[in-house]
Amino acid sequence: MSSWPSSKANRVLAALYRIGWTLKRQSGSHKTLSRLGWPDVVFAFHDREEIGPRMLSRIAKRTGLKPEDL
Repeated sequence: MSSWPSSKANRVLAALYRIGWTLKRQSGSHKTLSRLGWPDVVFAFHDREEIGPRMLSRIAKRTGLKPEDL
């Protein structure tokens, strides 16, 4: 079983901002986030969209997000 709970996209985005990611640019619902020492990440979810455990795990590998950050 995954340690990642399903979560709303706006909650995940808020957690990314808290751990140091910043908005570099935005085109529609596609947000490009940047953080010093990490490659840029495109976050392409609508605010109220539910993100499942598998996708959260993939996001975590690219961003350094941990379950306790949510």
